[in-house]
Amino acid sequence: MSDDADPPLPLASPRTSLPMSFPFLREGSRVWEKERKPPQLGGELPSPLPTKRTRTYSATVRAKSGPVFKGVCKKFSRSQGHGFIRPSHGGEDIFVHVSDIEGEYVPVEGDEVTYKVCAVPPKNQKIQAVEVVITHLNPGTKHETWSGQIISS
Repeated sequence: MSDDADPPLPLASPRTSLPMSFPFLREGSRVWEKERKPPQLGGELPSPLPTKRTRTYSATVRAKSGPVFKGVCKKFSRSQGHGFIRPSHGGEDIFVHVSDIEGEYVPVEGDEVTYKVCAVPPKNQKIQAVEVVITHLNPGTKHETWSGQIISS
């Protein structure tokens, strides 16, 4: 074999012009999907907090079997998808994700709510509110439904 021999060409798929490498890139494979995803823009990082949809079954069962607490909505941002509840028994404010709000109204500052709590992984040292229900709308404020209608209370 001589030194001036051409290096072997990478394998190519008849459907694509991409060179093949090991592991072979196939449409639908995880490797293909990872390499084909567009880069994420700043501020669009995935949330480390579990939403109602991504929470594990065991965490959901523990939260459902826990006690119901009362509190007041400290602030809630529909555009950011989260807010905080001030517990009526005192203590640190509790995070609430938009997916854990039950009912037809978007919470506003001063609304009275009931909620259960769920530990936030991975260390389970912090908690977040789940199954949040507005029990009393703050009088004199405008409330918005999830469909966008404005209602005065």
